[in-house]
Amino acid sequence: MKRRSFLTRSAAVVVGFPWIVRGAASGEVLGHGAFRYRVVPGWGQLGEPTPVDNCHGIVCDQAGNVLLLTDETKNNVIVYDPQGRLLHKWGTAYPGAHGLSLVQEGGREVLYFTDLKRHRVFKATLSGELLGEWGWPEKTGKYSKEDDYRPSWTLHLPDGGFFVLDGYGRDYITRHRADGSFDSIFGGQEGGITHWGPHGGMVDLDASGQPTLLIAMSDQQYLLRLDLQGRALGRVPLPGGNPRQIRKSGRDYFVAHLADNWPADRNSRGFLSVLDEHLRVVSNVGGTPPEYDGAGVLRPMKHVGEVFLHPHDLAVGRDGSLYVAQFASGKTYPIKLERV
Repeated sequence: MKRRSFLTRSAAVVVGFPWIVRGAASGEVLGHGAFRYRVVPGWGQLGEPTPVDNCHGIVCDQAGNVLLLTDETKNNVIVYDPQGRLLHKWGTAYPGAHGLSLVQEGGREVLYFTDLKRHRVFKATLSGELLGEWGWPEKTGKYSKEDDYRPSWTLHLPDGGFFVLDGYGRDYITRHRADGSFDSIFGGQEGGITHWGPHGGMVDLDASGQPTLLIAMSDQQYLLRLDLQGRALGRVPLPGGNPRQIRKSGRDYFVAHLADNWPADRNSRGFLSVLDEHLRVVSNVGGTPPEYDGAGVLRPMKHVGEVFLHPHDLAVGRDGSLYVAQFASGKTYPIKLERV
C-alpha cells in the first residue's frame, strides 16, 4: 500500500481550499468529438461537517442521486442530489473503503463495497443497513494469512452472482453464487494475472447477452477480457494511461485513469477515456486527443491541464454528466462535468 499513498507538489490544489482544483472554474471544454464536457464549479463541496479523505468509489442510483465512497470514517458514504447538495451520510467503520458497486437485487438497489484494511467485502442498503459480509477465502488454500487478501472491487452477474478482485493482494478472482456462497477461484500470477493489475472492472454482456469479465488492469495499462472461468479472451491496450475502473453507459465505456504512465510517472495527474462499442478510444477528457496509427495501434496518451488529480472512479448520470472520485488528491470532493 505504501507505493500508492502519495501526494506531491504537483497536486496543484489551492492552499486553504483543498477541494478547488486549478482549471475547474475556467469554463474550458474538455474532451473530443461527441464526448465533450465542462466542469461544474463548486459541485459537491460540503466543507468541514462532512469531510473526505481519499474518494475511491462513486455511483448513481435510479433516482439520479450520487453516492460517494471515501475512507474518511466520519462519513464513509456520502449521498448527494444531482445539484451536489447533501442528502444523507453514513459509515464510520470502514477505514480501507475502496471499491463501490450498485446492484439491482430483488427489485431494490443495494451497495457492495470493499475494505482493504479490514480485508472484507460488505453489502448494504443505500441508507447503510448492513446486509452481508465476506472475509478472506481461507479455505481455498491460496492465502496463508488474512493480510494477504486486499479486495479492490466486485463485479456482478445478472443472476445475482458476483466476483471479487483481489487487486491489492494476490491478484486472484473469487466467484460467489447468487446466495453469496463460494463458487470458485482463479487468476493469480500462476493463472496469468499480472501483479498490480486487476483493480476494477465490470461484467460485460455481448450482443447475445453472454457475460464476460472486462477488467481494468491499472499499472499494466490495458483492459483484460476473461470468460467466467478466467480464460483470457483478449486485451485492449491503453498506453500511457492507468485504468482503475470502467463504467458503461449505453454502448460506450468510460475509464478513469489514475495518472499517466503510472507508476513510472508518479507526478502526473490522470484523465478520463471514452471508448466506443468496439473499445476504441474516441475521447480523452482532460487528456490528449486519441490517435491510432495506420496499423490501428493507439499511440500513448497523457493528461492535459490541471483539472484532474488522480481519478479513481467515475459515474455517468442520466443526463450524460460525469462524476469523478479522486484518490490522493488533497482531500478533494467529487468533480462533476456536464456534457456540452
